Amino acid sequence: MIGRISGTLLEKNPPHILVDCQGVGYEISVPMSTFFNLPNVGERVTLLTQFIVREDAQLLFGFGSPDERNTFRELLKISGVGARTALAILSGMSVADIAQAVTLQESGRLTKIPGIGKKTAERLLLELKGKLGAQLGTVAGAAAPHDHKSDVVNALLALGYSDKEALAAVKSVPDGTSVSDGIKHALKSLSKA
Repeated sequence: MIGRISGTLLEKNPPHILVDCQGVGYEISVPMSTFFNLPNVGERVTLLTQFIVREDAQLLFGFGSPDERNTFRELLKISGVGARTALAILSGMSVADIAQAVTLQESGRLTKIPGIGKKTAERLLLELKGKLGAQLGTVAGAAAPHDHKSDVVNALLALGYSDKEALAAVKSVPDGTSVSDGIKHALKSLSKA
């Protein structure tokens, strides 16, 4: 219903802001990534929005970029993830970081966000895999060559290496390397460490 708001920024109280649009003040909840990029109070601001009507409330969420809003919408489609949780995820990680976590299936990065447990993180990764990672992969710099890197990471995790060790080792693997060569290369770099 309300897709975009443009007006004067009246208040900034994280995560809420108040925007005056020709005499009407809209209270909007924004992720911290958007909040930090807001202009000073009294200046003009334009945000893309998502309007949510619940039984007990009507809520307006604002975003600084189309990618943030699209990610928010994808998060809302997941069972057990509400608007507040989706906002917390976007406040805790950038869209590119979320896409990279989905592409590489890194639940550990999501569990660092308050309110996201291991099961919720795994459900997020599973349900977003075909949508968010592929859709935002280019934003995250995780294009097709990196798909092999996620396989290499999974192989290293299966061998008992930690997330941190696996990700560090994969960084040394050249782009476009096959999975088997990537694993060999990563194991060599781990043996040197």
